Amino acid sequence: MGFGDLTSPAGLAKLNTFLLTESYLAGYTPTQSDVIVFKAVAKAPEAATFPNVARWYSNIASYESEFSSLPGDSEASVDSIGPIFEEEPAAKEAAAEEEDDEVDLFGSDDEEEDAEAEKLKAERLAEYAAKKAAKGPKPAAKSIVTLEVKPWDDTTDMEELLANVKSIEMDGLVFGSHQFIPIGYGIKKLQINVVIEDDKISLDDLQATIEEDEDHVQSTDVIAMQKL
Repeated sequence: MGFGDLTSPAGLAKLNTFLLTESYLAGYTPTQSDVIVFKAVAKAPEAATFPNVARWYSNIASYESEFSSLPGDSEASVDSIGPIFEEEPAAKEAAAEEEDDEVDLFGSDDEEEDAEAEKLKAERLAEYAAKKAAKGPKPAAKSIVTLEVKPWDDTTDMEELLANVKSIEMDGLVFGSHQFIPIGYGIKKLQINVVIEDDKISLDDLQATIEEDEDHVQSTDVIAMQKL
């Protein structure tokens, strides 16, 4: 349970993996779990090495003045926060493919090279080729992501902000539904769904591109992500 030593690369790597699909440690808003892990991390990590942790750390730091009022158990142990880490599905799949690729097509080296052995080789090769062909090409892995885009203030033209966001073109990116959500004092934030091809789109790059619209955008955040 937990991420381990969050001042070590191994602990930060686990946290970085967790935050790939999560915006906060528990639920969809900051809690005491975020505060406890934030303090355990102690300082902002290198964004190039741990981009998801760096994004989360910067976001939680903006709530520092509100730490004591955030919900949750402020006395919880850092070791009780986080998932139970198992072998990554991608690693399991790679191991299965490696085992498949290493199948012994030709039998024992000591097998006598006679007509029967040659026939067996041909049968095994045919079976292996058929198995590979049946698998076919893998479809592109996709995710649906919900982004929040915060404006500067109540004078920001939200329709212009939305138009600027939707004008972004990237291979593997499709914009979906959106809504404007009031957050107080006449200010609304944009919440928009996007579908991305995981191998083509970096969420950090997408957020950075949206935030280049400095006249309208104050910040962005990933609030939900689900594999399709």
